[in-house]
Amino acid sequence: MVKRPNILFIMADDHASKAIGCYGHGINRTPNLDRIAAEGMRLNHCYVTNSICTPSRAAILTGTYNHVNNVTTLDTPINGRGPNVAKHLRATGYQTALIGKWHLGEGKAHEPSGFDFWSVLPGQGEYFDPYMIEMGREIEVPGYATDIITDKSLDWLKSCDPDKPFFLMCHHKAPHREWEPHPKNRGLYPDDIKVPESFDDDYRNRARAAAEAKMRIKDDMKYIDLGLVQPEGGAEVGERVKPGDSNRKIPNPDDVTAMRLIDRDTGEIFSFATRQELHHFKYQRYLKRYLRTIQSVDESVGRLLDWLDETGQADNTIVIYTSDQGFFLGEHGWFDKRFMYEESFQMPFLIRYPAAIPAGRICDDIICNVDFAPTFLDFAGQVIPNYMQGRSARQVLEGNTPADWPQIAYHRYWMHRDPDHNAYSHYGVRDQRYKLIYWYNEGYELPGTNHGGEDREWELFDCENDPLELFNVIGDPAYADIRLTLLAQLDAKMAEIGDDPEH
Repeated sequence: MVKRPNILFIMADDHASKAIGCYGHGINRTPNLDRIAAEGMRLNHCYVTNSICTPSRAAILTGTYNHVNNVTTLDTPINGRGPNVAKHLRATGYQTALIGKWHLGEGKAHEPSGFDFWSVLPGQGEYFDPYMIEMGREIEVPGYATDIITDKSLDWLKSCDPDKPFFLMCHHKAPHREWEPHPKNRGLYPDDIKVPESFDDDYRNRARAAAEAKMRIKDDMKYIDLGLVQPEGGAEVGERVKPGDSNRKIPNPDDVTAMRLIDRDTGEIFSFATRQELHHFKYQRYLKRYLRTIQSVDESVGRLLDWLDETGQADNTIVIYTSDQGFFLGEHGWFDKRFMYEESFQMPFLIRYPAAIPAGRICDDIICNVDFAPTFLDFAGQVIPNYMQGRSARQVLEGNTPADWPQIAYHRYWMHRDPDHNAYSHYGVRDQRYKLIYWYNEGYELPGTNHGGEDREWELFDCENDPLELFNVIGDPAYADIRLTLLAQLDAKMAEIGDDPEH
């Protein structure tokens, strides 16, 4: 009898592919993550179906799109009584655990189910000395969240029966906002980091949504985001992040010569002669905090890989590293995610399984996060239930892509004009070259507002000729046939999965 593989699924929060060394952008060093790719496979076109934490996690766990699992926004918890991949694996003898970030609701009806052991952060959780909910009981754990999640993961692995396979979902909080690095890593990356080409994007030639989003590094970062002291005062020290929030954004005045920003940890004072200096400061401060936070995640992955080596389980363990979505690292001047633009839409995905995946492979086929659950079940030798809408990517990962593999990704974002980011609702499809987005601008609404349906717009991007997605060619006659093809693909995909935003 062939021994079923262990599955170690490691997921970070908001980790952009660009911030992993093996993706080739050169902005940071991640030797342990790079090791997974070197000894296995790197995917270049893994996509999220809804670029926000909670819905993505639901799609990964259930193998269904968000209109089916009903987890469409940050405020819609999962139904813990429903089926999920952990329940299927446990039913056939897998030992199952989930440790780290959950973010799919709290309380008995929404807590993790299908797991022999679970210990999760409530909500977003804290970086330092976090509270955790462990098997229904609240505990406080001293230390740094990334280290704690790793320690708990290793403790559980060590307790497993070696004669039975395991399925562990190790979910890191990092590198989620507000990007608090471990003290030992605060000095990393002292040199300036290259600014993205599109950092000063003026949002011309695009839908209104791009210009309206409140995710700009220049204008929308909080003092706490950059580890700065928030001065006392009102509007003169910064706009509120949202009504009722005590956190304020760092101003971006025309005259910056009177500005003084203070480091929260060291007391260092920063002053500026020009707005360009201020913008450069904000970008560098943001990126370095983000990358320093990732350093601990890479160290965590190294500890887990070392344990597999030491216990002789590396060859029979599928190791996957991903993130719940992508993230903007200054592209288009933005931080955060939410949009179907590439930096947010693309998930990093690295996989190592020596028994079936040759080392050093790079895959350019399209897979989506709804495909993860069926893939786990396929590798485990189980029948994929018909309620799952994703498709097993096992053959793709083993280098035998089926002729009928759907080289298309569907995305839908519901949270229209959320109070923090003012991101517009939209849906669309991407194939190997082109991307079609429809800004339908309806869905999530604040009480007393009526924004739905205004300024509906289409965007079409040629991702080969315009990889930065700066030129919407929806009205270009040269792309008329492409437009019709993508529209037909969109209609077909929505019909296939049963999603109809108009009803």
